[in-house]
Amino acid sequence: MKLKSRFSIALAFMLSTASLPSGAVMHGVDFFGNPVPASAAQRTVTIKPDTKYVNVQGGEIIKFVVGDKAFAWDFNSPITRSFKLNRIAPPGVLDREVMTYVAPNPLYLPD
Repeated sequence: MKLKSRFSIALAFMLSTASLPSGAVMHGVDFFGNPVPASAAQRTVTIKPDTKYVNVQGGEIIKFVVGDKAFAWDFNSPITRSFKLNRIAPPGVLDREVMTYVAPNPLYLPD
């Protein structure tokens, strides 16, 4: 009986994940937003050698400048949380950990 129950649970899990959009399964960074061209940025944040964290707001498009390198990110995710900026930075841009703190998008806050 236990084997049949475990099989049913495993089958239900497999079917539920199959219905997710492919991006939700493939990349963890999709939960944090999307990369965009630097020209789309609304604000620029310079990461200096002593920068330990950055504050952004949901819905913002930010250009991050690190020395002579740069990348832009659209924080269009409904998730507001902290995470390491290194998770979304292109390889080789950040040589150390920088935390990102995402405030809620004001469009989705109650009046």
